[in-house]
Amino acid sequence: MMISVIILFGILILVAGLIIQISPELILGYLSDKLEKPGIHILAVVARLILGILLISQASLSRFPLIIEIVGWLSIIAAVVLTVIGREGFRRLMSWALSIAKTYGRAGGALATAFGAFLIYAFI
Repeated sequence: MMISVIILFGILILVAGLIIQISPELILGYLSDKLEKPGIHILAVVARLILGILLISQASLSRFPLIIEIVGWLSIIAAVVLTVIGREGFRRLMSWALSIAKTYGRAGGALATAFGAFLIYAFI
């Protein structure tokens, strides 16, 4: 069950990465529109926290236990940092990231696609 959730995260990340590569404005525009609302910040924290806990707890069942555990801890650290910087800090961080997305968005999408594929491969 837990591995299925990790694979689902992988699929979602992979699909989001592909969408960013094909049509960046779909996702980046959505994020820009929702930036002032707390839901995106909360989702960013909760998703990273859940993914981190799942990766750490299931790392031994993966093809790359050490790498998966490290990624899990990095995910939890990211969730903590996003919590500590608060909503205004998150908004500023996202505004900055979205401002460079026109230049580097497709590369970021490629990285997201690769990361999603890696998560799927690590647990199938």
